[in-house]
Amino acid sequence: MSLVIGLMSGTSLDGIDAALVECNHHHRPALLEATGIEMPESLRRQLWQLCHARDAAFDTLADAEEAFCRLQAQVVTALLKKSGYRVEDIDAIGSHGQTIEHRPDGPAPYTWQLDNPSRLAELTGCRVVADFRRRDIAAGGQGAPLAPAFHDALFRHPQQWRVLLNLGGFANVTLLPPEGSELPVIGFDTGPANALLDGWYTQHHEGRFDRDGTWAAQGQCQTPLLTRFLSDPFFNCPPPKSTGREHFHLQWLKTHLENESPVDVQATLLTLTVESIARELERHLPGNARTEACVIPCGGGAHNIAMIDALTARLSPIRTEHCQTLGWSPDWLEAGAFAWLAWRRLEGLPGNLASVTGAAGPRILGGIYER
Repeated sequence: MSLVIGLMSGTSLDGIDAALVECNHHHRPALLEATGIEMPESLRRQLWQLCHARDAAFDTLADAEEAFCRLQAQVVTALLKKSGYRVEDIDAIGSHGQTIEHRPDGPAPYTWQLDNPSRLAELTGCRVVADFRRRDIAAGGQGAPLAPAFHDALFRHPQQWRVLLNLGGFANVTLLPPEGSELPVIGFDTGPANALLDGWYTQHHEGRFDRDGTWAAQGQCQTPLLTRFLSDPFFNCPPPKSTGREHFHLQWLKTHLENESPVDVQATLLTLTVESIARELERHLPGNARTEACVIPCGGGAHNIAMIDALTARLSPIRTEHCQTLGWSPDWLEAGAFAWLAWRRLEGLPGNLASVTGAAGPRILGGIYER
């Protein structure tokens, strides 16, 4: 049995999640405890600027990395205190880092997560596993999404198709065939989710996000605007595919606007998230699964009431099921994935699924930084 802490800071830049996971070869990963820490506004602004910068000074990068690393150490300390475990009990920390840019296509594919695993090991006294994505990209993969291998270990059902739907800054799906099926697990990004919704909301309101989708629910989806959004080539690309802020950002959004009201734009962005997910499931789920599958939302968007209601209506007769009923809170699933990936690295086991990322084959992901 291994005890591993997973750290995840997503593209929403809202904070760092930490999950303490028990991993072994005989049982599915078990969530023992979890906590999170909010991103200070000053650091959030720094990271936001770096995500959209065409160049940056080295001292700016170093300052942001140090502040981010100290915040990681704080959340690890808080998790240990909450769980009652000591540093000596922890086999490793799996650190995802903060994605600044992700460009897996092109002549020189790359992905960059701001992180300093050596510093984190020093601050916490724990072994750290980090830099998971670049090994997959080196093998010709997208480097994302990586969570589907974890979803496969955690949620595969004996008879039923399950779809894990992560609604973070960007939406991605994992399609899990029933156990014993010869069909491969596939997973990919479907397009923007909270990144554009939050960004547009903060242009017009105080606060970081549209709680429960209340503002979006007051508007009307504008079909011509939705059509313009969906004309982006990304939505018709076959998997494997992944995306991020370098493609879908507020300037991308504004180039599609005409004279729509802000609240109608928010409603249309919500519909864009729902529609892009639904179309991908219609393309990639087998015929029988389109009526029998179960969709399990997770991530911050799982709390967006307006989005989940719209998704449930659009996907019918496919039903949605709360992640909590399967033993995991929707808030901690991604952090749990990087705990499990760190454990796989310690065991010398592959962490990617080539059927998801498009890599040349299974690869052992991440580097180890001793305590």
